[in-house]
Amino acid sequence: MATRRTSLTPAGESAGQQPVFVPPPGRQPLAARMRPRNIDEVVGHEQLIGTRGTLRRALEGGHLGSLLLWGPPGSGKTSLARVLADAAGARLVTISAVMSGVAEVRAIVAEARDGLALNGRQTVLFIDEIHRFNKAQQDALLPHVEDGTVTLVGATTENPYFEVNSALLSRLRVYRLEPLTDEQIAAVVRRALTDAERGLAGTLGPAGGVAVADEPFEHLVGLSAGDARQALNVLEGAVSIADSEGIRDTDGHVAPRLEDVEAAAQQRALAYDRAGDGHYD
Repeated sequence: MATRRTSLTPAGESAGQQPVFVPPPGRQPLAARMRPRNIDEVVGHEQLIGTRGTLRRALEGGHLGSLLLWGPPGSGKTSLARVLADAAGARLVTISAVMSGVAEVRAIVAEARDGLALNGRQTVLFIDEIHRFNKAQQDALLPHVEDGTVTLVGATTENPYFEVNSALLSRLRVYRLEPLTDEQIAAVVRRALTDAERGLAGTLGPAGGVAVADEPFEHLVGLSAGDARQALNVLEGAVSIADSEGIRDTDGHVAPRLEDVEAAAQQRALAYDRAGDGHYD
């Protein structure tokens, strides 16, 4: 069978993705609205999706294999899974290991088998918090990952070499995602401030737009601890506080102050768990 090459800059959402309910943009948090729409909008992880990145080269060759994304919260695991499926032209099915079980996996596998048989379309099964699956649930995935019925993309914040069965791990490529740097977090925040379609510069933001001075901006970036979701949540909260109090600059922009950022953040986000890698790191 000839290898199908895929475009890495698709326009909009893939027609192959599973239709799911999506709240209207005005009801979505800023972090949800600002998810990358394609692989070129992903910030960071150059070793994976940069010009010579491992995953980008695999996609250019027309192949997306089963893999596991291991990284801290807010590093972009879910966003990366979405854009990888989109770039591969695959149907994306998303489940959470916290809420799903073997029966749901079997139903997805049956649909994936039909999709392959009828139109040759690949199904990417994205399982968030895959370490929450017990041994029996993980074992149920084995034959379908091995024979290619589904392409499994798992995401975990825990060390997969302790939390995921070795049999399943042997069928996956494990990619570690590092926390975003301050420069990368700053890029994410600036995009949210200037994006007129999904961010705070258009109708979804406050009238007049938003301007953040250097001191509160740097404080926001620093306290996010490499977590892009945390940064955008704090930004959204700080803007809401400043807007409600009528805090604006001379140009009429809502201008969150340092105290607004601190109030929205409450406390610095620290990645720590007494039984996991965070304790030893």
